[in-house]
Amino acid sequence: MSGFVVAIDGKAGSGKSTTAKGVAKKLNFFYLDTGAMYRAFTLKYIRAGGKKEVDLKLIENLLARTEIELIEHNHNLKILLDGVDVSMEIRTPEVNEMVSPISAIKEVREWMVEKQRKIAQGKNIVCEGRDMATVVFPEAQVKIFMDADLPTRAERRRKELQEKGIKISFEESLNNLKYRDDYDSSREHSPLKKADDAIVIDTTNLTIEQEIELVEKIVQKRLKSN
Repeated sequence: MSGFVVAIDGKAGSGKSTTAKGVAKKLNFFYLDTGAMYRAFTLKYIRAGGKKEVDLKLIENLLARTEIELIEHNHNLKILLDGVDVSMEIRTPEVNEMVSPISAIKEVREWMVEKQRKIAQGKNIVCEGRDMATVVFPEAQVKIFMDADLPTRAERRRKELQEKGIKISFEESLNNLKYRDDYDSSREHSPLKKADDAIVIDTTNLTIEQEIELVEKIVQKRLKSN
């Protein structure tokens, strides 16, 4: 059984990952980066020769022999794939392009949900993703849905990749996010949607500091009422 859960869902580039990290650090909660887990498996699929036209047999074979760990050290999260740190490799454009179709597969999502719930056992956590409040942790004490307009999200993602040494144009970033928005919202299994009782935050005109402060206040208020 997990402790206090803050579940943040939202579109790519809405600021949910950076906000979740910041809130977790301020509250001394564990940061559960579920998106990184899907990216790690997508990386393994690509390395195994997987193509965009999903090979379900290959995926089932890989799931049976995959280990993904999230290791927290000094408020930094390392993503280990089969014991190897892939924290940088999972942020490439190749993984960006493939992660949505891989994440949409029922077998992958079921495998991930089981792993995520296991990681959360006995911890106070801040998690972020596409279905945290609707599927993975429907009983979360705090549910947030973050959004921002498409150009703002595209520029944020471009800058994020640039800071990691990955060059991508604004148009490429924009087109990638359009594709992911459509795919994530229309997929059959665990589509991106707002939980009925989630608090909606539009981050278009907010700084990261303002986003973190806003979510932290919401969480602190709920903690005091418990």
